[in-house]
Amino acid sequence: VSITYGAGGSTRARTVELVKWMKNDLRLEAMAHLTCVGATVDELRAVLRDLRAGGIENVIALRGDPPAGETEWRAVEGGLRYGSELAKLIADEFDFCIAGACYPETHPQASSREDDLLRAKEKVDAGARVLITNLFFENRAYFDFVRAARELGIDVPIVPGIMPVTNVAQIKRISSLSGATMPAALVAALESRADRPEAVVELGVAYATLQCADLLANGAPGIHFYTLNRSPATSAIVSALRLLRPWERTMVTA
Repeated sequence: VSITYGAGGSTRARTVELVKWMKNDLRLEAMAHLTCVGATVDELRAVLRDLRAGGIENVIALRGDPPAGETEWRAVEGGLRYGSELAKLIADEFDFCIAGACYPETHPQASSREDDLLRAKEKVDAGARVLITNLFFENRAYFDFVRAARELGIDVPIVPGIMPVTNVAQIKRISSLSGATMPAALVAALESRADRPEAVVELGVAYATLQCADLLANGAPGIHFYTLNRSPATSAIVSALRLLRPWERTMVTA
């Protein structure tokens, strides 16, 4: 279970508190998000020491988004600029399993797909031992990205990130901000149900279940769900996948 920061790192202390509670009280394997936003290197070290003292073993190192109200990302004085720099800091000074982010459809601020792939490789070279993708809705984007990453020499597991649709306006906003493409047919199907929230969730769960089954049957090492505190949808998908057990089958992506 991963615990995110609030906008601009505003819930850093709460994230640390929750991830330790999940690890030590609930006995779940927990992963803390850590971003460069609004933090000096010394402040990042303090958070990492707190996590280590709390028994946390997993950290995802992210640059993070600009604070609310700002459109341009800026490092604070004495801070870091990139997720790869944060991964290197963690790898050099601490003993965590480090995850990094990657973008099957290219980061919105990247100059090119090739440049974006190089940034992913920098994270791995800096110490990331697994990459987790941004959300996507067409599996071909994931498989093409993995193929290109392997050709570049990225050899760590690349875990697909899936966000079950539970709200039409929300998923449109998130997709727009993150650069994820929504198929026209999916958008039309969701919009036709927009005034029936339960129908939106039902379609979102069904679509994500099909996505996950195809991914797992064709070699994905697991699934990272962007749950956004709406756990019933994720729980339903996981239950269906446990029944279907697609990792034991071979499916062909259309």
